[in-house]
Order: sequence, then structure tokens, then C-alpha cells
Amino acid sequence: MGRIKKKGQAGAAKNYLTRNQAIRKLQISLADFRQLCIWKGIYPREPRSKKKVSKSSTASTTFYYAKDIQYLLHEPLLQKFRDQKVLEKKIARALGRGDVGDAKRLEGNASRPEKTGKPRYTLDHVVRERYPTFVDALRDLDDCLSMLFLFANLPSTASVPAKMIARCERLCLEFQQYLILSRSLTKSFLSIKGIYYQANIQGEDILWLVPYKFNQRIVGDVDFRIMGTFVEFYMTLMGFVNFRLYTSIGIKYPPKFDSVKDENAAELGALTLEGKALVGAEEPKTSQDTSHKPDAKTQAAVNKLLKKLQNADLTDGPEDTENGTVETEEVNDGAIDKFEPTAPGGDVLIQPSANENDHSTLFSNFTFYLSRETPRQPLEFLLKAFGCRRVGWDPVLGGGAFTTDELDPNITHQIVDRPPVQAATEEASDAQDNQTSQKLAVNVRVPGRIYVQPQWVWDCVNDVELKEPHLYGPGASLPPHLSPFAKPAEGSYDPTVPLEEQEPEEEALEADEDDDETAEGMDVAEDADEDEEIENEEEDKEGAEKMEEDVEEDEEEEEEDEAALRQRELEAELAGACVETEATSSKAKAKAKEQARKALAKKAKEEAEELERAKGMLSKKKRKLYEQMMYTNNKKSAEDQKLRAKRRKLEKEKEKAKGKAKGKA
Repeated sequence: MGRIKKKGQAGAAKNYLTRNQAIRKLQISLADFRQLCIWKGIYPREPRSKKKVSKSSTASTTFYYAKDIQYLLHEPLLQKFRDQKVLEKKIARALGRGDVGDAKRLEGNASRPEKTGKPRYTLDHVVRERYPTFVDALRDLDDCLSMLFLFANLPSTASVPAKMIARCERLCLEFQQYLILSRSLTKSFLSIKGIYYQANIQGEDILWLVPYKFNQRIVGDVDFRIMGTFVEFYMTLMGFVNFRLYTSIGIKYPPKFDSVKDENAAELGALTLEGKALVGAEEPKTSQDTSHKPDAKTQAAVNKLLKKLQNADLTDGPEDTENGTVETEEVNDGAIDKFEPTAPGGDVLIQPSANENDHSTLFSNFTFYLSRETPRQPLEFLLKAFGCRRVGWDPVLGGGAFTTDELDPNITHQIVDRPPVQAATEEASDAQDNQTSQKLAVNVRVPGRIYVQPQWVWDCVNDVELKEPHLYGPGASLPPHLSPFAKPAEGSYDPTVPLEEQEPEEEALEADEDDDETAEGMDVAEDADEDEEIENEEEDKEGAEKMEEDVEEDEEEEEEDEAALRQRELEAELAGACVETEATSSKAKAKAKEQARKALAKKAKEEAEELERAKGMLSKKKRKLYEQMMYTNNKKSAEDQKLRAKRRKLEKEKEKAKGKAKGKA
């Protein structure tokens, strides 16, 4: 007979601990326990059966693995917490006895970061434990960056100290400076929540969110102590990551920080970089590449080897040029190798592209000037990350600009975000007479300069090509700003594809019928309006004269139409064919539409019958799963149909507006 097992000493009950049991085992407070779990990455677990795990009659809600709690018993931070609590109790006991000298001595021994600047503890060892390799840290950088950028924009309060905000802002600026130097930024998107950025660092895609520069209001329903605990760990992690990134490209870390420039809102301009990588960085690489030429003897040997390897059928092979180089453009045709999966369903690898390095020099040949109504911080970061070294702005936006003179002749592009305003001529003349002024009058443009709206920068960055500036001019209706991270699925609505290419046949036929009905209604309405106008014009003499002229023009047009119809009849008689009038052509079109509609209805009926027969062969479980899948698919297709209908309506309105504008012209 085996030994009788007692309840709660084996099985699932032994593998889990409640939160109160964990606190009693570690002998710390609830606040310290939360901090420790956040820093060490220990989270509550959900057991399969709470009845088997729970050792009490009351229902416990939070469980932890017993091994995780046992692991925390040897944490050095736990001893730091206990030492600090012991010291606080000694100080309180001394003050209770009235021994002020002893309390002052103990206070000097205590670690007060707000007074002495010495930290109570460091989280370096925790970062090393959680991220054994640098790639692991990069993969977990999304939440870290989003939280740091959020706290960098918050106002200082009792729960969010000013030193934490300044530290977060500096770490974010250091990371942005690295992205500018390494040209690692790839995409960006303007959303309601904020601005999304994506960077590729050592093969890892990192996506984070930066809130807009608005005045944030601290609400009471957010626990900033918990968020502050995460931020404290993320600041340590970001310091490690920035150090590794800077040293990998040969730049000294931390960069020099100018507090005076920072007070003038220079931001990225307040950091001064030093390192071997910056020596001769201004010299273009193309000059070194063009001056280098291969050795003639080596190249000749390579050419002979290439000729031997070529097949006898290939006559259009590379030929030797006068300089000894090989012309391989005709053989390669600019083709790039693509990585395709060997088996269906395999991993899809990142495909190489010809424009892989174009983003590093996208804006390198331009000089930008930012007007005071534009968002300076994201525009400066994007322009510099994509090759632009000369970015100026209005002095109201802060210091660190390349130029604050709006009339600088070196400026090629100016970013504005206000509609054209009609200014008085006197004000414009006064502005032109003032030679000391560095600002233009209202609605005055510098000749030869390109004016665009801020969205032009984002669209150029996402497509890695320079868009046409006239589509983004001041006051122009901008094209849709689509997310570069969301790729439309097959069969779903795609705003970048023309409506005719993605419209089903049934939907296209219905749209044509609606167009015909609306066109007939418009003709009837126009005829009624013309009759009313004629009745009103009969009362005036001038209206009568105009009517007579119109009647004469109509008679002339009718005569021309009759002559053209006679000519077509004669040509048809000679050819031995019948003449198609408007009535017969419209009847033929209606008949063709009716036949197409019947064919589609017949095809849909056959598909539905085939589907019902196939469903009858499925089991009950698979049939329910299939019906659920079809329900979601039909719901998505209905949403896509609404979007297509909305787009069709907008396109019709645009066509009508264009027709009216041509008629007025």
C-alpha cells in the first residue's frame, strides 16, 4: 500500500503560489514585490484548474510559479530593499527617542538619490540576465522606445519627477542621433495616436510610437508608479543599447551634451559626437569609388576565365573594353536574385531591392526650410535620417538650425502647412521695402523654390522616391496617406489599385445600371429646368431674341445630323449592311447587359449548389467551422464593398466638378 498523499503537498498545488504566499515567503511589501517582478520579468500565471491549486476556501485570483518565487530568494535587490527598510526604521527610532544627532548620522549613511545623487541600486545585472545577447535586447526594444518617448513628453509631477523626464529625453535623442548616422530608419506613418517609426538595426525591425508635441494632461486614473517602474528598467536597458550601438560604428559614448543649446530647444543639435567614424565623413564616397580602377593584368585573367565558363550558345557575352573592364550589363539585364521558398508554405525571406541604399541619399542634394507652423522635431529627424544635412527653420521653433533666414538663396524646398492667403498690396510693398527683414510677406513666394506640405516628406520616405511636388503644394488636396505597415490581403479593398481592376462583375453591372438611371433622371431634370427658363424668358424681349438664336442653332444641328445619317445610310447600302441608330445601339447595350446578368446569376446558382453538395460531405464540427469562416469572409467583403461604393461616389463627384469647371471656362 502506497503512502497517502496530503492535500496541497504534491501536483499542481505545489507548482503554484498565490501572491500573498509569495510576499510572506520573500518577507517584503507589496510595492517592492511588484517592482521586483517587473524588473525580473516574472508575471502571474493562470493554472488549468484553480480548485486544485487553491489551498484555501476563498477564491484566489493571482498565482505565480513556485520556481519563480524561489528564484527571487537569491536576488541581490532583495537584500538592498531590506537594508533600506532597516535603515529607515533606525532613523524613525532615533527621532522617536529625540536623538537628533544619531538620526542625522544615519540620514547621511542612507542613499538619497534626490540629495546625494548616488543610486540606491543598479539594474545592470538584471539587464544582463534577461538579455544574454544583443539581438535579444533589440527584439524587446519596441515597448522600451514607446514608453521612453511617452515619458519624454510628459510634464513633471510628484509621480513623474523632472529628472526622469530629462533622462528619457536624452536617451531618445541619443537613439535618434544614431539612426541619423547609420541611416537605419526605413518607414514612418502619421496616425491619430502619434507618429510611428520603423528602423532596421542589425537585421531586426523595430517599430515604436512617438506622441505628438501637445501639452499632456496627467489624469488620476493612471498608476504612474507602475509605469515609472517599467521606465526605470527601460532607461537602464536603453543606456546599454545606445552604448553598444555607438561603439559599433566607432563613436564615443555618451556624446557631449550642451545644456545651453538644450535650453534653447536645440534637441538634436545639443549633442556633440566624437569618434573615428566622423573623421572625413563629409567627403563623398563616390569620389573614392570613381578614382579606383582594377589592375589590367588581373582583370584580363578574370576575363579569360569568364570566357571559358560561358556556354557555346551564349554569343552575347561580356566583351573586353579598352580599359580592361568587363561589360556585364547585357548579360545580367539589371536582374536581382530573389529568395523563393523551396516548398509551399515555407518562410518568406526579405527580398533584395535595387533601391536598398537610396534612402540614405534621398534628400542629400536639397536644403530645407521649415515654416513656423510645421512640426519641427519629426521633420528634422526624418530629413536628417534620409541624407539631408542642411535643415533650417524659423527662430521661433528653437535653436540649432542650419539657417534662420527665410530668404537664403541656398534653400531649395520650403515646407509650409497653411493655405494661401490673399494679402493687401500695401502690406506686400512695405515688406519688400524693408531690407533688414528676413521674413516674407503674406502669400509671397521666393522664385525658384519648391513649396510643399509636410506629408510630402512622409510619402517620399515610405516609397523611397521623390514625389511630384505640385501634388503637395500649399492649399492642394493631398493624396491619401496610407500606412506602409499594413499590406492589403488578396481580394480585399486596395486604395492604390484602380477601381475597375478590383471590382467584381456583379458589382460593376449594378454600378452601370445606377449610372444609367441617374443619367436619365438628370436628363429629365435638365429638360424641366430648360422649360422653366424658356417660360421665364418669354416675358423679356432679350430672352425672346436669345430663344430665336437657340432655335436657329438647333435647326442647323438637326440638319447636320440628318446629313450625317444620310451619309451613313449610303455607306451602309454600298457595303450591304444595316445602319445602327442610337435607339438600336442602346437596345443592343441593354440586351448585352441583361445577358451578362443572367449568365452571372446562373453561375452563382451553380456555385451555390456545388457548395451545398460539398458541405454535405463534411462532418458537423468542420461544417460549423466552415460556416464561421464564411461569415467572417462575407463581413469583410461587405466592408470592402462599402469602401468601393464610397470611392465610386467620390470619383463621380470629381468628374462632375471637372465638367462644371470646363463648362464655365
